[in-house]
Amino acid sequence: MADPSVLLADPFAHRFIIRGLAMAFLLGVAGGLVGCILLLRRIVLIADSFGHALLPGIGLAYLWLGPGHTGLYAGAAIAGLGTAAMSGLVNHLTRLPEDAVFGAMFVLCFALGVGLMSQVAAPGDLLHYLFGNILGVTGGDLWRVCATTCATVLALCLAYRAVLMEAFDAPFLRVSGGSNLLVHLGVLAAVVVNIVAALNAVGMVLALGLFILPAATAYLWCERFGAMLLFAAAYGGLASCAGLLASWQLNLPSGACMVGALGVGFILSLLASPRHGLLSRLRPRRHFAHDDGEAECAKDHRST
Repeated sequence: MADPSVLLADPFAHRFIIRGLAMAFLLGVAGGLVGCILLLRRIVLIADSFGHALLPGIGLAYLWLGPGHTGLYAGAAIAGLGTAAMSGLVNHLTRLPEDAVFGAMFVLCFALGVGLMSQVAAPGDLLHYLFGNILGVTGGDLWRVCATTCATVLALCLAYRAVLMEAFDAPFLRVSGGSNLLVHLGVLAAVVVNIVAALNAVGMVLALGLFILPAATAYLWCERFGAMLLFAAAYGGLASCAGLLASWQLNLPSGACMVGALGVGFILSLLASPRHGLLSRLRPRRHFAHDDGEAECAKDHRST
């Protein structure tokens, strides 16, 4: 029988595994931060819509520039940012609800993207962009994700107060001189940029897990917005790395294992969270809670 210590140390002897772990951690951190904002604004599934909206840009870049990664990333980013801007403006300028706008854009863009990719690329290329392969990323991919994650963290630090007000008290942000539309478009842009960064690693289909699962897990444990952000970032990064290591040991797809590891923590939290878990509902309550996580976050905002 093999020595367990050898099995645990074996992945770290390979440079591509170390590169994949670094990328998994960065993607988990950025996804957790952006996911918290989406969760509190109740627009989580927008990330999935944008993931599919990237496909037309990839198809056009593949057609005009070939299969090089730089052109494909640029095409995906342009398609995603264009869809974000168009959807945000349509939502603010018409009576259509936000979910209807994004649903319509998702269906149209995905249909157009599949049609383009079927004409210009092999079926294996389409599967690659749908499901990713984090163990095949290059040093350039890692630096791109590092820059994206650092930009996400910096932007959130600079716009923390505006994001907090827009999530919990949008009218107050408006009367205090802020722009709800600008903050909204900034959040959508952050979603698009981080999905593009995760494209080569986990693909469009699984990228949503990096946004929703760390944020949902943090929401079950944290009562304040700042603590929720820190928890989601740390959990997203560490659990993604754990999933990647598990995929190496079990010889399973890396993206699926990363999302699976995030999901295990979420399910355990859903059961065992002392205040919001399912098991806590079975215990007799001595008193009633007068506020929930969102009320606490709003109270923090008003006190500042």
